[in-house]
Amino acid sequence: MRAAARWTQAHLRAHRPAAVLIVLATTGITISLLLATALFAYATDPWQRVFTQSSGAHVWIHTQAGTAAGSLAELDEVRATSGPFRTVRTTASLQPGGAKATVELRGAAQPPATATPQIVAGRWLDAGADTGATKGIVLDSSVARAMWAKPGDTLALSGIAAHLRVVGVADTAEVAFRAGESPGVGWVLPETLAASDAGRDQRGRTIGLQLTDPADTDYVVQRAVTRLGADQVTDVSTWRQAKAEAEGDNQLLGRLLGLFGLGALLAAALAVGGAISTRIRGHLRDISVLKAIGFTPGQVVRMFLALHLGLALLGVALGALLTQGLGTLVPGRIGEAMALWHRLPEHAWLPLVISGGVVVFIGSATCLAAWRAGRVPPVPVARAATVTGSRTSGLTRRALGLRVPPALVLGWRGAFHRPLRSSAAVARLAVPLLLITIALGTWTTLDRFTSHPGNVGLPAALTARSDTLGDGELRQLLASKPRMTAYPGAEEQALMPGQTGTITLRGLGTDAQPYPFAVAEGRAAHGPDEAVAGQGLLELLDAHVGDWVRMTVAGRPYVLHIVGRNIETADAGRVISTSLDTLRDGDTADGTPSGPHPPRPDFYNLVLKHGADPGAVRDALTEASAGRLEVREVPNPADQLSAVRAVSIGLIAVLILIGLAELATTVGAAVRDRSRDLLALKAVGLTPRQITAVIVSATAFVTLAAALAGTALGLLASEWLINLQGRTSGWGTGIAQRPATGILLLVIAVAVTIAAIASALPAARAVRRRLADSASAQL
Repeated sequence: MRAAARWTQAHLRAHRPAAVLIVLATTGITISLLLATALFAYATDPWQRVFTQSSGAHVWIHTQAGTAAGSLAELDEVRATSGPFRTVRTTASLQPGGAKATVELRGAAQPPATATPQIVAGRWLDAGADTGATKGIVLDSSVARAMWAKPGDTLALSGIAAHLRVVGVADTAEVAFRAGESPGVGWVLPETLAASDAGRDQRGRTIGLQLTDPADTDYVVQRAVTRLGADQVTDVSTWRQAKAEAEGDNQLLGRLLGLFGLGALLAAALAVGGAISTRIRGHLRDISVLKAIGFTPGQVVRMFLALHLGLALLGVALGALLTQGLGTLVPGRIGEAMALWHRLPEHAWLPLVISGGVVVFIGSATCLAAWRAGRVPPVPVARAATVTGSRTSGLTRRALGLRVPPALVLGWRGAFHRPLRSSAAVARLAVPLLLITIALGTWTTLDRFTSHPGNVGLPAALTARSDTLGDGELRQLLASKPRMTAYPGAEEQALMPGQTGTITLRGLGTDAQPYPFAVAEGRAAHGPDEAVAGQGLLELLDAHVGDWVRMTVAGRPYVLHIVGRNIETADAGRVISTSLDTLRDGDTADGTPSGPHPPRPDFYNLVLKHGADPGAVRDALTEASAGRLEVREVPNPADQLSAVRAVSIGLIAVLILIGLAELATTVGAAVRDRSRDLLALKAVGLTPRQITAVIVSATAFVTLAAALAGTALGLLASEWLINLQGRTSGWGTGIAQRPATGILLLVIAVAVTIAAIASALPAARAVRRRLADSASAQL
């Protein structure tokens, strides 16, 4: 044991930089995997926690007023119901002159036993305190955040004369509020709801169904629509939609961290295995001496394993301590995810499992190399008696004949004259460069969302609507602004074929002024009954470009021809878009056109000219309309993924550490292999500077081959992974953006330059070393 400990200490002193790099890389890998696990928990568990605590409903059915929604409680698959509640659709605005949001008011004197709103601020409604001059309202937390509303604030609601005071904010497991897509929820006393002067088309009923088996969701929706009548159902939402929206971009960030964490773990394992193999080849005499003095093969194997497992344990321990101690201090969602993860039951054992898995994976990668050390014979074999490489190739001879500098020719031969060993070194160096290219591709794609949003399905930067301005006056106001183009639009919730759920039917632009959809497949919609659909809708309906699809809106059938697939980031891609003319043509009882002038649009999408500032345009419109025009910025997914850039930088740093560790191995192998040829190189007339250039160029050629292979494969993998994420999220393929050629060339140049600089000093030292043409030098 004492001899093994002294050998390990001497080995660490001789290879201190490589050991430090391996420890730092293992630390970064552990941090990445722990953060990825925390973000996955943050993405799903908050919704699951609220759903469980509130005894949530799996299906929410929204119907017209007067529908016997309560009869759905008689369905065999329904275990309990929430409601039915009388509802009023209204627009709420924070006073004075604050943000606006569409809210579905529900009349409820007591919190429902099923799908109970979880109060997070304030209190529930009180029949004694909230029926006076200022009536009370409890807001869903998602709409409260969108409006910046808190208990004590005052809201003005269309259709209700008196202002309402926010008395509470509650979490629910329903589909969250999204401006222009899904309304928020507000609970008021039945007396307050009865005081509304909303028309019949704004009134309705809502019921939540808690199922015995969540797998029966689609079947129950179909039965409910059949029982009530398709013309009576206005909207359907399920627990799957709510959960998917709650996961949202956090899941994407978690996937990114997990992907790079596992990729970095693979790169580190390859680097450690390569380092051990190289060191074994460089210490054959030392291992032979150890065996000659009595070390068994098993002891030699255990000695190498213990050394590198110790380095892995140190790196894992540092990563786990840093993550557990400082993770909650990181600003943004990463810190929030760590704080939540600490409170979850699996936090007691999952970090130990992840840390142990990293150690086991790295240990398994070192076993083969350590086993080779155990097979080294006690009496070393003279290398001069063995074949060390292939004869000089014709390409090498022709290069020498063309007076190419001998340092480059011999460096090329030294880099690749042992194909298997050279290929292994290239592969180990290519893995971190491949992952760095994927990270750059992710970064470039996010930049595409912010710099060219029109190419990824977000041509409009703003959306405008008004309840007080007439349509003609609104059109005139928008047309007076030269920095933008306004496209009228409307949205309906349509029952999908089979009546198992709802999709979004959207009309944007007109036949004379078509909307600039980002069409990734097929063509844009031009004629009547033509439409483009998002990837999520195509997969939901199992449809393809060229198919005809039928849907119903409040009992009115729409049959549309899908002529293209557009990149659609809203509503998980479950959107079918046509022109406003086509949408309004079917918006009559008998299906005939409504006239030369279609009804008033629900909103206008504002496509800004290049260089126009959305904030300045919004302020100008608000000022010109005297506050009567509500202008909102269109949500951009990239705004919610700002943490990806910081994560990418951290991951690239970890991969650089792994690459430097592997580069140290490659340099050591090149110097050791060339040290046996130094006498021959000097004998043929090469100067010490030329011999140094031979070693440096050999390392640079290996790195260049790895950089070219890594970036080429990284481009393909990056495009495939990003488009796969787009497909699974419903946005659709075609969102990936390759990094600029200049950036990739810079990565390759930096990698080769670092390799050349890193090998220059060891090569110069090897050349200055005093050489002896002895048998021991050939062992």
